Amino acid sequence: MALNKLALIRYKTIDHCLRLRHRKWTLEDLMEKVSDALYEFEGIKNGISKRTIQGDIQLMRSNKLGYNAPIVVLHRKFYTYEDPNYSISNSPISVGDMQKMKEAVEVLKHVSGFSSFDEMSDIVARLEDSIHTKKDNSPSIIQMESNNLLKGLSFISPLHQAIREQTPLLISYQSFKATQQQDLVFSPYLLKEYRNRWFLIGQHKKSEGLMTLALDRINAIEEMGKNSYREYTGVDFERYFSDTIGVTKTQKDRGHRVILQVNAKNAPYVATKPLHASQQILDKKEDGSILIRIDVVLNFELEREILGFGESIKVLSPKKLQARIKQRLAAATQLYAEKSVDKTSNSSPLATPQNA
Repeated sequence: MALNKLALIRYKTIDHCLRLRHRKWTLEDLMEKVSDALYEFEGIKNGISKRTIQGDIQLMRSNKLGYNAPIVVLHRKFYTYEDPNYSISNSPISVGDMQKMKEAVEVLKHVSGFSSFDEMSDIVARLEDSIHTKKDNSPSIIQMESNNLLKGLSFISPLHQAIREQTPLLISYQSFKATQQQDLVFSPYLLKEYRNRWFLIGQHKKSEGLMTLALDRINAIEEMGKNSYREYTGVDFERYFSDTIGVTKTQKDRGHRVILQVNAKNAPYVATKPLHASQQILDKKEDGSILIRIDVVLNFELEREILGFGESIKVLSPKKLQARIKQRLAAATQLYAEKSVDKTSNSSPLATPQNA
């Protein structure tokens, strides 16, 4: 179980003890009770150290977790609450605030998979515990897109740490196109999510340009000596990906002016949910269709975005993108033709993301 959950068990056990004012609690007594609780709830048999309990008490006293617990020591030995009515479970939150907090916890839980969020995870756990204690059994009204079956999610935290600490990695990687895995000495620069799939952008020791690795194709990572790290000296990644849909881009790629015709049925959707931040509406036709312009790199993700609209979008320019979409639609049509296996056996494979 995550460390924050274990910490929460310790805090609640200490709180329970200090609320029992008919007994005097020494540090050793608290250690014994916390050890019993950890064994009861988590099967942990190692017990707990005096330093950990002292650290927990200091955290409970502080404002770091929002407790501000009035813990005092009597006769330099016995721990108790100065306020007999105090408990860390007390919550002055109103009903309205409680519902807002419940929604916020759902959002925070979505991002707390990063170990870098450990400093907030205790707060999230405490809020969640407080909310569940006072919950009215109302159903969740927030659902965030996620796919826990995706491979590679366990690499997010160590990769994030390696980027922050500029630590080079030995990455065992096998792309969809490769028959065998390869070991890459890799300097990581950026973690990027696109449509619930995670990618690592960095530089391979034997390559000058940036490389994009899909986390679900990584088999193992291992830290290396920091002297082999190659610091990134290019433009900041906000600018680097500003003309890109998705993650497929090389340092030589530049945005193209892409003109699309959107039919009347899908025009409101595309107008209110732009395909890219650069989108401009060039013309509105009498039949309700629109012409739009986006300035983006011509990559696999752009093609997939356009193909997702099927017959609702037509590429007007550039011509090479128009030809590419036409080719892929023709290949798709062949799948539904009679004797499709024979007709498509010699067709070229569809494009795939670079380095995926």
